[in-house]
Amino acid sequence: MERIASFSVDHRVLEPGVYVSRRDADAATGCTTTTFDLRMTAPNREPVMDTAAVHAIEHLGATFLRNDAEWSGRVIYFGPMGCRTGFYLVAFGELESADVADLVRRMFAFIRDFEGEIPGAKPEECGNYHDNDLVQAKWWARRYMADTLEVLDEAHTHYPALLD
Repeated sequence: MERIASFSVDHRVLEPGVYVSRRDADAATGCTTTTFDLRMTAPNREPVMDTAAVHAIEHLGATFLRNDAEWSGRVIYFGPMGCRTGFYLVAFGELESADVADLVRRMFAFIRDFEGEIPGAKPEECGNYHDNDLVQAKWWARRYMADTLEVLDEAHTHYPALLD
């Protein structure tokens, strides 16, 4: 089988950032989608996020994105990586990291500053409603904003070495 794009990135040198993971063009519709790797921790070198923090970030991030005036119709998916080192954001269009940098900053500022009940975190709305941690989610959002998004540069928007 062919190696998938995300397994071709050398995770031993990958740093937090906003990377284009892949682009997919559908010949039948002429539609292109871009998948972004919103990497929040250095894989295999830093602790991963707790599932309760990931779950809260997912609920808050999805709520923000589905309500954003500019991007709500272009966002296809926002969800966690299984390794718990970040999230995937999938959007319509042939996009670059710079195209979504402001959106990602605004989303994580929303998460960092959020007060109140986590949207969709009631038993009738979520299959694991009790596994949410707003305090941790806000901590991770604050860290990602300060250490990565507010100083986003070329090295953190283009993947480092790829594996053979």
